[in-house]
Amino acid sequence: MQFEIQGGTLPVVICSLQQGESMFTESGGMGWMSPNIQMSTNMEGGLFGGLARKFSGESMFMTTYTCTAGMGTIAFPSSFPGSILAFDLAPGQSLICQKNSFLCAERSVQLEVYLRKNIGVGFFGGEGFIMQKVTGPGKVFLEIDGSAIQHTLQPGEVLKVDPGHVAVTTPEVRTEITMVKGFKNVFFGGEGLFLTDLTGPGQVWLQTMPAQNVAKSIIPFLPQSKSNS
Repeated sequence: MQFEIQGGTLPVVICSLQQGESMFTESGGMGWMSPNIQMSTNMEGGLFGGLARKFSGESMFMTTYTCTAGMGTIAFPSSFPGSILAFDLAPGQSLICQKNSFLCAERSVQLEVYLRKNIGVGFFGGEGFIMQKVTGPGKVFLEIDGSAIQHTLQPGEVLKVDPGHVAVTTPEVRTEITMVKGFKNVFFGGEGLFLTDLTGPGQVWLQTMPAQNVAKSIIPFLPQSKSNS
């Protein structure tokens, strides 16, 4: 399978499939495709699997697209201004991702719900307890908010991140929540009460503009309804 990512801040991944090759995405995730691509929708993993995906930010139903003859083309656009990250996972290699980040993958990739074990991270880490986990082998495409900044953390190295900016990590990265120190920092620093501590070894992909930050910046400009006196 060959692919190309186009579109700038509103990206799309365009994949070229040979006969017999398949990809899957959440229901409604496909943008356009050639006529030799066959579509099959089902609730993978049964009702429990569908509900678990719903809680992780995806749809209950997943759709598989298979090239039936020759060379086929299929495109998966992002759902929010940002970036599409491409990973070619080895057998058993996994990534932990924020909710809603899964865009599409080769059929050999496994998508499942990942539950954070740390209570503090679940409540104050910006993304809650429920994350997504993708495991190879195969190519997987993740969408993030804004641009992607990658860090490789050495053993014991710590990176402090504002909650919500953590998009993807490798499983060995340890995630903890720490409280911002100092009265003035808490009330006037603009960063809230908590920060996320990421401890290596491992790799981290940060997003520059989380969707919740965009929402906060837009709210003051929305028209306010006037109550009748």
